[in-house]
Amino acid sequence: MADKQAEARSVSSMRATAHPVRLQILSLLTGADMSAAEIARELDITHANASYHLRFLAGTGLVVEAGEEKIRGGVAKRYRHPWDAELKDPKATAEDRGLYVRAMAEELVRRATLRKSRTPTRLTDAELWVTPETWKQVQSLVEEASQLVHAEAKPPRTPGTLHVNMTAATFEMDDSPTSHTGDA
Repeated sequence: MADKQAEARSVSSMRATAHPVRLQILSLLTGADMSAAEIARELDITHANASYHLRFLAGTGLVVEAGEEKIRGGVAKRYRHPWDAELKDPKATAEDRGLYVRAMAEELVRRATLRKSRTPTRLTDAELWVTPETWKQVQSLVEEASQLVHAEAKPPRTPGTLHVNMTAATFEMDDSPTSHTGDA
């Protein structure tokens, strides 16, 4: 287990989250402290698989222990995702960012299959040129929306809640001719 934790610590947080199951776990742990068994049931994966991904995420600091509870004569660790913690990752490479974007896109495709019909949907995709003032406002609004949904996240299936998706990727683009290589 120490080898797995050392491996996780040597991996950038972007690379660590570049897996659809890990993205789902982070989403779950935003709204509730959960054990590996609870995560396994919610995601319909094995307990061993949930535990593996939790240990990996914990090794990178993306999830933290949130306590323990006694269950059937044993003790289960509960975890949470400190979504509002400042995360600076000097280890993240262009390859790590590319892996993360691919995992995010794969997860968005999965979530889109769960879209509830006849409900409002906002999809936008744009590669545009805007003024710096407009861009600053857009970044601020996306950050505000992200903070709001994360701060108000509830445990899965809480009465009175909606199961929703919010995926956003905003960034300034490089205009140089050599920047069009397809790398993320």
